[in-house]
Order: sequence, then structure tokens, then C-alpha cells
Amino acid sequence: IAASPFPSLNELIDDIVQRFRDQPAFNNLGHTLSFATVDRMSRDFAAYLQSLSGLTQGDRVAIMMPNLLQYPVALFGALRAGLTVVNVNPLYTARELEAQLKDSGARAIVVLEYFAHTLQKVLPATSIRHVISSQVGDFVPAPKRWLINSVVKHVKKMVPKWHIPEAISLREAMQRGAHNPFTPVRLSREDIAFLQYTGGTTGTAKGAILTHGNMLANLEQTNLWISVSFKEGREIAIAPLPMYHIFCMTSTLGFLKWG
Repeated sequence: IAASPFPSLNELIDDIVQRFRDQPAFNNLGHTLSFATVDRMSRDFAAYLQSLSGLTQGDRVAIMMPNLLQYPVALFGALRAGLTVVNVNPLYTARELEAQLKDSGARAIVVLEYFAHTLQKVLPATSIRHVISSQVGDFVPAPKRWLINSVVKHVKKMVPKWHIPEAISLREAMQRGAHNPFTPVRLSREDIAFLQYTGGTTGTAKGAILTHGNMLANLEQTNLWISVSFKEGREIAIAPLPMYHIFCMTSTLGFLKWG
């Protein structure tokens, strides 16, 4: 394969959202985000992250989220802010979550409120200083958003009680970010993009260091593989696997290159 022309994932993301601005990027819960919308939303989230005290380039941000529209926005926002992403399995027990957060040294976390009660149990033992919570339907337009969140919380009672006083909602964080300046970050292939934890089936889960260069090489491999039959700007890819899993995340980023 040829070397990637991009110095980091951030330039790749910028290229993707510009080339395919008006095309659909992600669809979930009956709502579609265009590449232009993902660009704007991830920029707002990146600006918010850059405004947080005690959070500097290279620091770890955990994302504890299933396959929802919020995940790629949080992922791209963290990368664009120059931070290292720590994907967290939402089904972790409190013991597993505490071990990963302590080992990674994560200083901020984006969590679906369905799992916030688990985070609450371990928060004092971790380095987390900023908690951003989200509801299932947050990125779906109203009134459908209100209906989804109300049904999940009050009808199906799927959200265990939790209380983290310092937590801020993802929607509020992005609204703040929209009014904050965003400073593009210069990164290299040697900078760490992810601390991706193993499954832990043979012992304690270990964080694999994945640099921007590692990920770009994997994406070039994916690009060569799918270029045989895919047509740029015309394909639809279904992601049934969890996007916090390295295989699905890498594949999804590879497919996004094709619009």
C-alpha cells in the first residue's frame, strides 16, 4: 500500500467532511446526519473540550457509548481537540470500569446516562474531572427527541438512578462550544490517537497504544480492500458491531473515506 497522504487522522477527517459535505454520513433512530453536520457538531464539541481546565493536548478522554449518533461526533471532536480517545465498553462492571479509567488516566468521559450509575460508583477513585452525559435521543430532532428520551427513562424505566453533580449534558456542552473559539491542533503520525483496551478474556484488559500513523495505515489497507467493488459517494455500510470495538471503528472510518 502507498503511505497515507495525511499527517494525522484530523486532516483525514477534514478532507472527508469537506469532500462529502452534503451527503449522509450516519443514520440512527430514523435520523441522518450529513457530513457537514458532523463537521459542525464535532467542531463545537472539540471547542468545548479545549475550554476545559486541566485538559491539555494528549490527555485521555473516555467514551462510554453504544452505537448512537453521539458516538462519531464525540470521537471526531476528541481527536480534533488533540486528545487521546479511550473507548469504554458500556457493559463494563464497576470493577472493570474503574480498572480501565485508572489505568488510562482518563481525565474526561462522555457517557450515555443509562450507564452513568456505574460511573458514579467508581468516579472518586479515578482521575476523571469532567463528565459529559447524554440521553439516547439527544441527536434526534424534537419532538421525536423528547418522546424517545421520555419513553426510555419514564415508560421503560431503562435508566437507573444516578447523581453526578458536576456532570454536564452533551447538548449543553456543544452549545457552549459553539460560542467558543476552536484552535486546530497540529499532530503527527507519532501522536497517540487511541488507548484501545483488549477484551480481558485472558486476564486484565490492557491498553494498546494506537498512533495516528497506525490508524492511517490500517485505513489505507481497508481502502485498498474495498476499492475493488465500492463506488465513491454511492455506498451504504451497516455497522452492526459496536463502534467502540476496534474492528468496527476502523472499518467505519475506512468506509467514510468513500462517502
